[in-house]
Amino acid sequence: MPTDSLHPEAPAAAALPDSVLRARSDSATAALLDSLRGRLKRDTTIAVFHYTDTVAADTTRRKTGLEAPVDYTATDSLVYDAATGFAHLYGDAKVNYQNMALTADYIRMNLDSNLVHASGVEDSLTHELKGKPIYKQGSEEYESERMSFNFKTKKGFIQNVKTTQGEGFMRSADSKRSNDGYFYLQNAEYTTCDADHPHFCLRLTRAKVSPGKETFFGPAYLVVADVPLPLAVPYGFFPFNRSYSSGLIMPTYGEETSRGFYLRDGGYYFALSDRMDLKLLGELYTKGSWGVSAESNYTHRYRYRGNVYVSYLTTVTGDKNMPDYSKETSLKVQWNHSSDAKANPNTTFSARVNFATQNYERSNLNSMYNPLSYTQSTRASSVSFTHAVPSLGLSLSGSTNITQNMRNNTLDVTLPDLSISVARFYPLRRRKAVGKERWYEKISMSYSGQITNSISTTESRLFKSSLVRDWRNGMNHRIPIDANFQLFKYINISPTLSLSGRTYMKRQQKSWNTATQSEEVRDETGFYNLYDWNASVGANTTLYGFYKPWRKLFGDHVQAIRHVIKPTVSFSYAPDFTQESYGYTTHYVKTDASGNVSLVPYSPYANGAFGYPNSPRQGSVALSLSNNLEMKVKSERDTSGYRKISLIDELSGSISYNLAAKTRPWSDLSMRVRLKFTKSYTFSMAATFATYAYEIDPNTGNVYVGDRTEWSYGRFGRFQGMSQNLSYTLNNKKLMTFFGLLAGRGWDKIFGGGDDKKDAPPPPDEDRIDDKDMDEANVDPILRHNAKKTDKKVKADVDPDGYLAFSMPWNLTFSYGVTMREDRSKPIRRSNMRYPFAFTHSLNMSGNITLAKGWNITFSSGYDFNFHKLSMTTAGLSRDLHCFEMSCNIVLRPYSSFNFSFRARSSQLADALRYEKRSAYSSNIDWY
Repeated sequence: MPTDSLHPEAPAAAALPDSVLRARSDSATAALLDSLRGRLKRDTTIAVFHYTDTVAADTTRRKTGLEAPVDYTATDSLVYDAATGFAHLYGDAKVNYQNMALTADYIRMNLDSNLVHASGVEDSLTHELKGKPIYKQGSEEYESERMSFNFKTKKGFIQNVKTTQGEGFMRSADSKRSNDGYFYLQNAEYTTCDADHPHFCLRLTRAKVSPGKETFFGPAYLVVADVPLPLAVPYGFFPFNRSYSSGLIMPTYGEETSRGFYLRDGGYYFALSDRMDLKLLGELYTKGSWGVSAESNYTHRYRYRGNVYVSYLTTVTGDKNMPDYSKETSLKVQWNHSSDAKANPNTTFSARVNFATQNYERSNLNSMYNPLSYTQSTRASSVSFTHAVPSLGLSLSGSTNITQNMRNNTLDVTLPDLSISVARFYPLRRRKAVGKERWYEKISMSYSGQITNSISTTESRLFKSSLVRDWRNGMNHRIPIDANFQLFKYINISPTLSLSGRTYMKRQQKSWNTATQSEEVRDETGFYNLYDWNASVGANTTLYGFYKPWRKLFGDHVQAIRHVIKPTVSFSYAPDFTQESYGYTTHYVKTDASGNVSLVPYSPYANGAFGYPNSPRQGSVALSLSNNLEMKVKSERDTSGYRKISLIDELSGSISYNLAAKTRPWSDLSMRVRLKFTKSYTFSMAATFATYAYEIDPNTGNVYVGDRTEWSYGRFGRFQGMSQNLSYTLNNKKLMTFFGLLAGRGWDKIFGGGDDKKDAPPPPDEDRIDDKDMDEANVDPILRHNAKKTDKKVKADVDPDGYLAFSMPWNLTFSYGVTMREDRSKPIRRSNMRYPFAFTHSLNMSGNITLAKGWNITFSSGYDFNFHKLSMTTAGLSRDLHCFEMSCNIVLRPYSSFNFSFRARSSQLADALRYEKRSAYSSNIDWY
């Protein structure tokens, strides 16, 4: 074969020693080497030969037509053979020409014909090729075993090449590169598996590759575990365009019991621009149901980004003209928008709209297999805007809020809700302070205002409501004035004066119609202002107490016990704004059918957005006391030699006495306790004790709250009940720690002081369930997540005998909720005037088990002790097969369904290489 051919030959100097090879010993060769000696620059430190081919400067060679110099280096040696015209580069050889770069352990160049041949060198010990040729041109990069290239024609021939195309890898036994950059492959393989020996591939008999754009191929068939399968296609292509491009979205097919066979999630993708796209999808069922959806993503770097999703479904069940026939429509609109703080730090705009009709989740096929969306009872949407003026301390904000109750189909809409606030400032403070701060300079004030317009209605009546008659609107203003002084250096005095105002544009006047014996309501429009105020003054301090335990009893381990007491006393006053002289309340005369006359009090502003000043005169003295108890002990694990243990993190109580009240001046006693059992668990509970005792009306026998306190009967306050939720996660590590504690090890870690991060073993490699059903196109974008598993390489644990330690990571989370309250449906116990307590219990449980690497089982369930029923019960199994993944999710209660999926992990092949099987949604049907 001629030496100027693109087909590479075996290295001519492969058998030569690893040193500077001798060229032919004739005089011509010696003279040529002497002429080249000036051009060979050798780095004696790392033994690198460097040569730049300045073609025009060498008059002994013919012009090659190269457009730029060829730069080549080798770390071991460079040998020129004058007879053949080849230069041999050994050891990390590199050849650069324009934007093309070629590296290999051995490169052979022909300086006259512009040919370069590159190959790896076989290792004498492992018999593996090392230093394989790597070719780079711009963003393209290829690795092969042998490679030949012509710098002038830019053509090449490559053997056993491996390159990355899109999300996959292309391998080919023989490849030719044309001068226009296309590659022509023979016996090629395309796979998304990144293993050295792929688990599967699509074997291509021939293909044409446009790097970074697309690949067209002829007959191809699927190979799994080196076994060819009878699954073939006559031709096809892979798009690898890195930029956005429009195209068709292939639908999926299946069957649903109530709606029949379907084609869904098919449509078209529009790449509108680099900042915006649009995806239109549709679904069609054989029994008449259909649906369309549109989704658009938009972004502007450093300014904003967002997503819009709209879905419309028409669901037809049953047969026409039959009793079970039904047809209903449902709609879902979602919009997520966020602005980047870099665009304008003082202005933000965000939106989180999640609106859906009541029956949408029941009609959406994906929601039936997602307990989170299927059991969702409320939806909240909001659009907000804020703007701040830091120099003035001014902040403006506006929002629109919608809350949906999916159970009773009601809506709470606020449109709009505007707020303005002025940060605290000191109006009497001197601009240039000289000397000590004066007492009046500590007086501060601020302002907050709000305008709102809201309505509570149903979906069907929202757009039929009247803005004046049905909507509630108004303005609210508040100006707090306060200060902070110190008395006797240890007591803090805090006086406060709060001014409030409300403005309404509507009020209701009521009257009694004697003829119809009914109440009549008449709306009046205008501007109506309501004002109120209140004042208070408080005093608080902090007391510290230290106690050193008796050493004969506690030894030297306990150093001291500290008790912190924070008492607070405050007095507040507010006038009685319920008097009719203020104009906030009035009355009408009622004459019943028997002629009895009575006065019925009411407020024309009772339905106002901010209510009205309805509290009677207040003159309350409030008392509160907070306690904290800590113990300081010696610790060898702490750098200071000591550590603190919290005995009682908080034990507080508060009660007030209203001097202006004629009856029942005492308020209920509120108490709170918080205990830190461990560094990771804190127990807290709040309770209320009623001050006044129950009494029985001797005439009717009814039970009412009397005017005598429980203390007057020699009893503590009446316990009103409590609500508590306890949760704990148990896993294999905590279980081992528990057994260690039983053996007397690890108590320092429980009470703190140990370096948990240092002592803890490395975390196990746990797998996650990737719910790929959520990756489908017609899924709620808020519920969609693209969780990707990452394998972390950790050192394997071994037991004392040197065997691989058994490991099956698992965790189990328990959540127990209990509510305790008085059960007034039962008779009261007259001995202590107490109602029996009623308890509401619920227990939830969830967890996962990693059977082995790649195998994961998850489950969740719960039990309601009052209704004696299981709550939503689900289970799932996932298997990570490296380049494939398998998952099976089961819903056991309150309905039964399953979903099995087996698909390629790569998004490019996920739609083509997948198998799915779903059950139909059903109730009380045992399909298993």
